[in-house]
Amino acid sequence: MVSVPQRGEFFVRYSKHENPNAPVVALLHGWTGNADINFFPAYAELVQQYSVLAVDHRGHGRGLRTNDRFSLEDCADDVVAIMDQLDISSVTAVGYSMGGPIAMLMSKRHPTRVHSLVLCATALEWSATRNERTRWKIGRVMSPVFRLFTTPRLIDRYIKRKIPRSSSTAPLRPWLVAEIRRNDSWMMNQAGRALAKYDARPWAATLGVPAACIVTSRDALVAPHKQRALAQAMQATVIEIDGDHLVNWQNPELFTAAVLDAIRQVRE
Repeated sequence: MVSVPQRGEFFVRYSKHENPNAPVVALLHGWTGNADINFFPAYAELVQQYSVLAVDHRGHGRGLRTNDRFSLEDCADDVVAIMDQLDISSVTAVGYSMGGPIAMLMSKRHPTRVHSLVLCATALEWSATRNERTRWKIGRVMSPVFRLFTTPRLIDRYIKRKIPRSSSTAPLRPWLVAEIRRNDSWMMNQAGRALAKYDARPWAATLGVPAACIVTSRDALVAPHKQRALAQAMQATVIEIDGDHLVNWQNPELFTAAVLDAIRQVRE
């Protein structure tokens, strides 16, 4: 737990490398997830080369509970405030899905604190088309119903459909269900609204930091063409992998290799 004056207490994973000059990697998870369930496949490999900071965002997992409305900007400022408490000067920010906008906002709002960006399965914007805006509106209306019927059994069924028996993560299904249930339902709804309003198209090209985009080529939640548009706007290196939005669960070895490769490229 990291206590930040004027902000609150934050749950983080922090592994400090024995080499004081090792770069720091900040892992920023996606909507309805947390740091562990997004990045657990990569932890062991990352700590061999880097100091690693992984944050549970507001309302997610063990993250900060607050009565304030969720904003992606607050999440970005939270991470920098945590860095201040841990004496971390700059990081390579690795953003997965919703973590992508948070990483980009960190770079925009605190340009000296972000050395480089790795953006995974994410986009410049989330509501450019009429169909996308309609889906977000339906989601807001239906969210009380979703909360009522999101039982452990239904979450487990969803995970069973997403994770093949052959995957090394299949035995972890009960743990994944328990971790997902840590989320604050009101904050999940707020986070969805924040994502629906996010649009980095006017400013993404101005960030001016090394960037790599991991494109999940079979992604049904964040369309691959949106991911490639982000890479083009950022003039980012593209690492395309054969997987959908939950490739980190379904093929953790492939996901980990892509993350390590992307970090290596932006650090070089």
